[in-house]
Amino acid sequence: MPLTVLQVKNAKAGRHADGKGLYLFVKPSGARSWVLRIQVAGARRDFGLGSVLYERRERVDVPLGSRRELTLAEAREKAALGRTLFKAGLDPSAEWKQQSRVIPTFKAAAQLYHENIKAGFRNARHSASWLTSLETHAFPFIGSKRVDVIDAAAIQSALLPIWLTVPETARRVRQRVGAVLDFAHAQSWRASEAPLRAASRGLPNQPRGKVHFAAMPYVEVPGFVTDLRDKATTTGRLALLFTILTAARSGEVRGSTWGEIDMDAGSWTIPGKRMKAGQPHSVPLSAAAMAILAEGRLEGRPEDLIFPGASGKPLSDMTLTKVMRNAGLPFTVHGFRSSFRDWVAEQTSFPPDWAEAALAHSVPNKVEAAYRRTKYFDQRRDLMAKWAGYLAGVTNTVRLVVAS
Repeated sequence: MPLTVLQVKNAKAGRHADGKGLYLFVKPSGARSWVLRIQVAGARRDFGLGSVLYERRERVDVPLGSRRELTLAEAREKAALGRTLFKAGLDPSAEWKQQSRVIPTFKAAAQLYHENIKAGFRNARHSASWLTSLETHAFPFIGSKRVDVIDAAAIQSALLPIWLTVPETARRVRQRVGAVLDFAHAQSWRASEAPLRAASRGLPNQPRGKVHFAAMPYVEVPGFVTDLRDKATTTGRLALLFTILTAARSGEVRGSTWGEIDMDAGSWTIPGKRMKAGQPHSVPLSAAAMAILAEGRLEGRPEDLIFPGASGKPLSDMTLTKVMRNAGLPFTVHGFRSSFRDWVAEQTSFPPDWAEAALAHSVPNKVEAAYRRTKYFDQRRDLMAKWAGYLAGVTNTVRLVVAS
């Protein structure tokens, strides 16, 4: 006779048959578990199904084969499945073990893959940027998805917002997403490698040639800066203001620490490991830039971030970009460097070399670079002060005459 729920609860130590090879096994300690006994052609095997669960469950998302605790009804269902698998020539235990494997999310798989490969990067900056690109552009879309369910459409959802605006970054993100999914396939977490070819079919053609970052016309920047100052102060807005005032790259600002600031000298020295060209870069800080630092925090340990995120880690690039998006503007944060460069060229008489030095651009001619050692730091102090004045609406800072 089949067992009842009450009999399962009250059963004494020993083996109790439910029928069709399903047994309730009760240890002397009172622990209860389900066992499936299958006998074919004189060969007998016992398969543990799981421990006993008395409460009735309405709905369970976990596959039956991976459940550790089973009600009487679930034990019967799993026993029937085990018999079917065995008759098909499969090992039920092996099949259930496969179902029990924990499939990681894309975020977890990416972090593990990065941990495995980071020793091969040229420097810490490249290693950090590899993961940061996924944190910024992929995790918001597919980070919480299990790697076994990520398809071409999911990859497209992450790439479409940046595919035309920052094509080079988008291609890098696509390659890195593919590397993570291929790694997941090698770990038996997904059945196939990354469907990059299918994902790419659904993306528009990128413009040919070099694509420049969308820059706000410099005549509009003072109004935007005024609007930023009038809004409630947040770390993201302060960081964006500091980025505009210093004409720095957003990554340099987001990773800046108090140890890089000389408050007495009014300068910010960025170490080479955080610079694109790998060379240290000193930025003369205008009074307006210094005021932003004072507004953020006057003192901090050398290793403390100047603009920390909520978690204490550096702000993401998306935090600064969100300020632009919330304002309904089609421009990029990086584009403010172009705004600054255009202002210098069209509205001042400062030499181009000073502007290029302010942007930390490398001299393309290697021979010229070998002889030009000056960084025009003292001259750039006046340049950055005039830029800050222009942003504040001081119109008499333009068309400057520079003494030869």
